[in-house]
This record gives sequence, structure tokens and C-alpha cells, in this order.
Amino acid sequence: MTSTTRALLVGKVNDVWTRRIEEVSLDALGDGDVLVKVDWSCINYKDGLASSEKGRVARIDPLIPGVDLAGTIVDAGESGLAVGSPVIVHGYDVGVAHHGGYAAYARVSSKWVVPMPSGLTTKTSMMVGTAGFTAALSVDALERAGLRPGTGPVLVTGSTGGVGSYAVGMLAARGYEVVASTGKASAADWLRSIGASDVMDRSETSAEQAKPLEKERWAGVVDCVGGSTLAYALRTTRYGGSVAASGLTGGSDLHTTVMPFILRGVNLLGIDSVQVDLASRIAMWARIGSDLKPTWLDSQESTVLGLEELAPHLDAILKGDVTGRLLVDPNR
Repeated sequence: MTSTTRALLVGKVNDVWTRRIEEVSLDALGDGDVLVKVDWSCINYKDGLASSEKGRVARIDPLIPGVDLAGTIVDAGESGLAVGSPVIVHGYDVGVAHHGGYAAYARVSSKWVVPMPSGLTTKTSMMVGTAGFTAALSVDALERAGLRPGTGPVLVTGSTGGVGSYAVGMLAARGYEVVASTGKASAADWLRSIGASDVMDRSETSAEQAKPLEKERWAGVVDCVGGSTLAYALRTTRYGGSVAASGLTGGSDLHTTVMPFILRGVNLLGIDSVQVDLASRIAMWARIGSDLKPTWLDSQESTVLGLEELAPHLDAILKGDVTGRLLVDPNR
């Protein structure tokens, strides 16, 4: 087996922040008892932040970004995992404080490793990635809070992004009436093709409003945006409904009142995908391979990028200029 791996590195060289492709020793991949041959990774908003000096996300220098990876175990150490088995690794410190998926090999803790569930492959699992995993957590949280098909429309904000687009597909697969909010009018037909019943303009969901409550509209909301959009979701959710919040691309401030909570019993559900325990992570991936699997996952075409092609796309995702998912082949 090779002793080095080709990787994208980010960090400072002579006090100048750079992104560069280098050969890295396998011994320099960080602590971990499992070595994975990486088949696929993908691009997330967090990857854009980690690869940018202004993002202030990277906690080691240099860093191999890539918060998601899927591949095959080539060295299981004493973990008890099977060499040759396909696995998913994401969350925890991966791609932030521990080298991630933008390399042909990754060394990780066995406590981070999810065995590939039936219904998914290394490629389709990275088409889902952390974004789809976060969407699944959001749908699961809404259902645990009482959401059921037929109880009313479900709003998905930031619907052309990774989390939003998978939330649309997962909710549609479960039989919900999905309304997708987007600022990209050109994406309306695409959103309908992946399951949206209706599409509304972002200008409505992000508008500031002095009133603490508006007309009740949504049985549930998957909010991937935050800021004024989350405030809108809270003041327009129906009595007893819930809002699952996972994003802050629209800002981290939340200007709202207690009225949605004490007059309508609205639930605000915080969604974190990074520190989810392994047992819950395995269970959620099993659902993604079964009842939460979007009908179009196996047939959808994806843009595939090699390491040399990543830089402009990492910049684009921070500007909101990416629709859907971008796969990364670190061996290309």
C-alpha cells in the first residue's frame, strides 16, 4: 500500500493563506485507529468556511478539509471493524480539527465510523452527506414533535441548498405537502421535480415584520437559513406546530417575541449534526437508506469535481451560488 496520499491542504504558507495540492504522508493524517480509502466526499457550506481564512472554522494548520467522506476500510487496527467494508464518516472534528475527506486516504477514530446501510453506496451516501443527514434529523425531529402527513403544508427555506433540497425530497417521499422557499426563480421547476408542491419567493419569508404573529400557515418548517427567515417561520407556524432550525446563512440573530411559543404552542427544535452520538447516527443513516430516501437519489446526476477543481466551488457555496450537491472524487 502507498505511504502517501494526494490531498488538498489549506492554511498559511509564509503568513499567506493558501490552498494547494500536495502529497501527504499517511502518518501525518492525524490520530485514529482506522484507515479509510476515500471513494467520495462532497462540498458543504462548512467546507467553504474551513477553506477560507475569513471563515475562522479550521482549527489546525495545515488542514485537509472535507467534513464528509465515504470509502472502504483498508486498515481496521484493533477496532473490530471489517477490512474491505464500506463506511461513512462525518461530523465530530472531521474536516475542521482533524484531516478530512479531500484526500485519497483518511485516518479516523473507529468511534466516528458508520457502516454503510443497505440502500446506499459510497457515492449516494455522499450525494446525501452532512447536508442530507441534517435534513433527515430535521424531518425526524418534526415527526417526533407530532408532524404527520395530511396535517398541513410544510415549509422548507433555503430549498436549493444541500439541507433544503434533501428536506424537500425526504418530506415528499414521506407524503407531505412541501412548499419550497427560494431566491432563485430559475430553480422552481427543479424544486418541483424533486418533490415541492409549490414554490414561494424568498422575499416573503425573509421580510421583516413588526407584528409578533401572522396568519397561521405551516404545520411544520425546516429552516436552513436563520435570521429574519427563522423569525418569519415562528410567527407563521400553526398552533402546536414545530420549526426545525439548522442554518445561519441568513444571519445568527433572531428577532422574535415569546408570542409564537406562549399563544400558539410553537416548538423551536434545534438541529445539530456534528456531535450526534454514534448509535443515533447509525440509526438515522438506516432511515436515509429506507423511508427517508428521496425517490430520485439513485437516478440523479451529480457534478463530480477533482481536487484541482475545488477552489472556485468552495468560494461559490459561501456566496449562495450552488444549487444541489457537488461530489468530490479525491482520486481524480
